[in-house]
Amino acid sequence: MTQKPPLVLLPGLLLDARLWRHQITALGASARISVGDTTRAETMVGIADRVLDEAPERFALAGLSMGGYVALEIMRRAPERVSRLALLDTSARPDGDDRRQRREDLLRLAARGRFQGVTPRLIPFYLHPDNLEDATITDSVMEMSQSLGRDVFLRQTRPIMARGDYRGRLAAIACPTLVLCGRVDQVTPPDHSIEMANAIPRADLVVLGHCGHLAPLERPEAVTAQLRAWLEM
Repeated sequence: MTQKPPLVLLPGLLLDARLWRHQITALGASARISVGDTTRAETMVGIADRVLDEAPERFALAGLSMGGYVALEIMRRAPERVSRLALLDTSARPDGDDRRQRREDLLRLAARGRFQGVTPRLIPFYLHPDNLEDATITDSVMEMSQSLGRDVFLRQTRPIMARGDYRGRLAAIACPTLVLCGRVDQVTPPDHSIEMANAIPRADLVVLGHCGHLAPLERPEAVTAQLRAWLEM
């Protein structure tokens, strides 16, 4: 009997395995799926090393947003261990000044004991406008955020702000790569994905309509279909 190939999924800021619920269920028959821990280390290198320590020797890797930043750090540190790569709603660029300032503002809010106000400020940037009225999606985002809590938010935000510029390393990515984003992603807009797909030699670009920054929640069936095809590349 052929062993199922391992697949490691990496969620974004204040998100956990629930982000990937549809994909884990639908792809479980064809892949051995695990969700990497992005919550306990305090640097991007530390997060990447933790994922590598817990991952199989060789594996497919998919990351969304912050998970994509971690995936790019893994590609810098141990590209030989990754059989294929999926970068969802993410970017190879470092934060610009405006984004850094918004993150600083949220860090100050959380540090003043007002962490409960962080995620409501993020959701309008995360979702397609039509999905802001979908309680199934918004409740899921809020539940993940509250479950992970303030300390995880602080630990994750600082490495995000300190991450480097990975654009110069994209051409060295040799494995089959899926680059996917929502058409109205406000956090990492489609031009960031187009930039990555143009630079990675074996990349396929998918831009999903009616979708913002959280594609696995907003367009679960479409994301699952794309990941299934990617796993079979």
